[in-house]
Order: sequence, then C-alpha cells, then structure tokens
Amino acid sequence: MNSAATILKYNVNGSSSWVPYYIPEQVENSGILGELVPQILSMAEIKVEKHNFPPKRTNQALEKGLLDFDFVSPSWFPKGDMGELFIQSEPILNIQENIITLEQNKSQWADITKIEGESIGTVRGYLYHDDDAFTRVDFGSEKQLIKALHKQRVQAAISGDLPALYWAKKLKMPIALASVHSRGVLVMRLRKEHSEMMPKINLAIAQLKTDGTIQALVDKYTQAEQYQQ
Repeated sequence: MNSAATILKYNVNGSSSWVPYYIPEQVENSGILGELVPQILSMAEIKVEKHNFPPKRTNQALEKGLLDFDFVSPSWFPKGDMGELFIQSEPILNIQENIITLEQNKSQWADITKIEGESIGTVRGYLYHDDDAFTRVDFGSEKQLIKALHKQRVQAAISGDLPALYWAKKLKMPIALASVHSRGVLVMRLRKEHSEMMPKINLAIAQLKTDGTIQALVDKYTQAEQYQQ
C-alpha cells in the first residue's frame, strides 16, 4: 500500500461530548485532542478525511473499515485487548476515570466494588472494561451525567476526572470524585492495514511530548479551569 497516497478517515463527532478533550462548537479552542490530532497527522505527513458519524456508530464504523482510527485507552477494554483488527500508538497522555457522585454520597462509593450490580450512569457509545458488572444507564454526555446526579436519576456515574470537573464548574453543580474506575493512557487505535504509518505517527507523538506541545495543551484546557474550587 502506498502510504503517501492513503487518506485516513476519522470521525470528528465520535468523542464530541468529551470535553475538554474535544470541544466541537469551538473552532479555535477545539479541545486537547481537537488541537493535537491535526498536529500529529501533519507532522506524520498523513492526509485525513473527516466524517460525522453519530457517537454510537463510531465503533461499528471502525470495525467495518468505514473509519481508520480513533483515540481510546487500553484500560477501557477487557485485558487491554483492542482486538485483532487494530494496532495502537505510543501513549499520548495519561487519563483517569472516577466514580463520580454528590459530595454527601462520596463515602458510599469509596470502594470500586460497590458498583457491582448497581445502576451506574454511563455515556452512550463509550466503552467500559467491566460493564458486565453493573447496569448501564446511558446518557448523552458527561454534562448530562452531572445533571443526572443532581436530579437523583442515578446515585453514581463513571466519568473522566477532567470532564467531570469541567462540567461541574460550568454548570455550577458540584460533584465529588470517589473511587478510581480506571487509570490509563490515551493512544491512537489504528486499523492494521495502515500499520506502515504507525512509525511516523509515533515519531510525531514523541516530538510533541519532547517539545512540550502536549503538556501545554493539557495545561491550556485544565489549569485555569482546574477549577479554582
């Protein structure tokens, strides 16, 4: 395959609710990944084609080859296995998921095993490594999870720590970070037929780490919002 002529397809809407990683309504301040992805692919000299599948269709589109890559954490998959169709890049940045709840309920969810058999707020279309252990109650976004907690629709939910804190501040609806659900790293998940492109992608990631670009983007979207509580 001529990698120079290959155009990789990806979904700009797949993580559209994943603030502050993607902020789709912002053109210039489009989020950590919103700004970082074009830089990685430009440095790797890879052309891309943007699509707008609904979030719940992204995984199906990747498996069928309608899309070529997305950004995920191995920690979201049972035993970290993304399947035989994909390879993964070097880590781009660290991420963490927490059980989130209201402050007065925090102690009840201090042990991660407390989610077993319970109804837990989740984001529609997102992957969870242990979602056979609890009953998913799907909402459209992390923003909706925060509202659901305050409306008592669920007692606990699973969210990335930064998205949860971002929306809690934005909505003026305080939440607490209880037990850690998963710790991991964010990687590019790329279909194997494009594996010859991965060395260039990894070189670009390494350079953007070394020159401070990735950390600067994380700081831009989290430090000022981190959230003077």
